[in-house]
Amino acid sequence: MAEKEDGASYGPGGRGFYGAVTVSERGQISLPAKARRDLGIAPGDKLLVLGDPAQGLALMTVDRLMGQLESSSLLMSAIREHTDDPGETGEDEKREG
Repeated sequence: MAEKEDGASYGPGGRGFYGAVTVSERGQISLPAKARRDLGIAPGDKLLVLGDPAQGLALMTVDRLMGQLESSSLLMSAIREHTDDPGETGEDEKREG
């Protein structure tokens, strides 16, 4: 990972490491300023907190998740269009007989 003068480290695909944060007694954290700037996170933005027992927590903006879901939906539609074959289900044969 390459470290920049601002203290952030960047790996493949622009993935960054911005340091460590401490959870307050109220369960709050502060996002490092460089992370907010790099990722376009502004005051008032909503972040989703995603969790995986094996990998931990991830934060994502609602807009970014919606964009990924939309892309996934378009991909799934394209896959279905190329894989759905009514003849494979046997439905046509049932109707004829």
